[in-house]
Amino acid sequence: MIVDSHAYCFTAPDTPAGHESVEAHLEFWQRQYALHHQPAFRVRDRAPGDARLLLDPTPDDPLRVSRERNFRVDHSTKRFVWTVDGQDYTKQQLPPNVIEFGPGALIAEMDHADVDWALLHTDATLSKDLGYLASCVRAYPGRLKAMAPVDEWLIPGSPDAAIKQARDAIAIHGLHAVKIIPEYAYRIAGARRFTEPSWRPFWDAATQLGVPFFFTLGASPGSSDPREGFLQELRVLREWMDRYPRAVVSVTHGYPWRDFLEGGRLVLPKDMWEPFSDSTLCIEVGFPFRLGDLFDYPFVECRPALEGMIRQIGPDRLLWGTDMPFQNRFCTYRQSRRYIENYCQDLLSPADMAKLMGGTAARILRIKSPGLS
Repeated sequence: MIVDSHAYCFTAPDTPAGHESVEAHLEFWQRQYALHHQPAFRVRDRAPGDARLLLDPTPDDPLRVSRERNFRVDHSTKRFVWTVDGQDYTKQQLPPNVIEFGPGALIAEMDHADVDWALLHTDATLSKDLGYLASCVRAYPGRLKAMAPVDEWLIPGSPDAAIKQARDAIAIHGLHAVKIIPEYAYRIAGARRFTEPSWRPFWDAATQLGVPFFFTLGASPGSSDPREGFLQELRVLREWMDRYPRAVVSVTHGYPWRDFLEGGRLVLPKDMWEPFSDSTLCIEVGFPFRLGDLFDYPFVECRPALEGMIRQIGPDRLLWGTDMPFQNRFCTYRQSRRYIENYCQDLLSPADMAKLMGGTAARILRIKSPGLS
């Protein structure tokens, strides 16, 4: 059974998508496009551009978006466009020809690549519309599961509101996991750690819902070294797991692999696996969507990292994920399987390969049968 632990469905960026307004939704996208590593270019001649001009930083808000760039969706080319000095610019964080990605489109991709199940992630940039995510699952109940959208910035100051979001998603709409992106609470609510006492009412309630937790981690606030900052967040997560030992937990996206590049190759510090020792903590295996602009299929430069994950963490705690449709910037959905299945067979026994490519995710999500159309 093949289970993609990391996929998305979302409506167009110029829809509310669970936000108070289209403008509020677009602000998340604008900030995302300003910061994402994909290169910006001028539409007229593809000359390099500077996406950081989408921001208008202040001392109090270094990530404030600029209101002068007319950041917008061009539906004719299905991409974002913005204007600087009368010239239009764009970039392809979203893959070409994708400005929305519904459940039918995902199922077609899954069928073509022989993927049985996919877990839909949620994110304030893409969609935090609970009704929409639930409708995707209802449309394909034998193929899709979905995470509960929670406004992380509510957790420290308005825990009851955040608890209601999680409970409604799981208990009423029947979703299957809770997604947490601490960075939103750090930036919007000024939180410093997701183990602060102010978070405890939410955690105490959410861990009673009986579903797994998926954490998307960045660097701890104030970190000068992104690698050490990420490792510190992993240590904070281990502290959290010590308090909630019965919780099933996985880290999305894997490591921030771009921060571990030196001289065009991945350099892996000896202590990077330490937060996973003597633990049940799981992690996603997915390289194309983070490094596909630097390394070509079959991504042989990523083998040392995959080998380290297999040896130090173990296949029974690794979940194959693709970030679908974002991985389509660099390879096909089939290739996002085959770089592991066809080119890393020497690293895994058939039984362990089955765990990585779906068995671990199926266990966490309580999937007992192959997907059915």
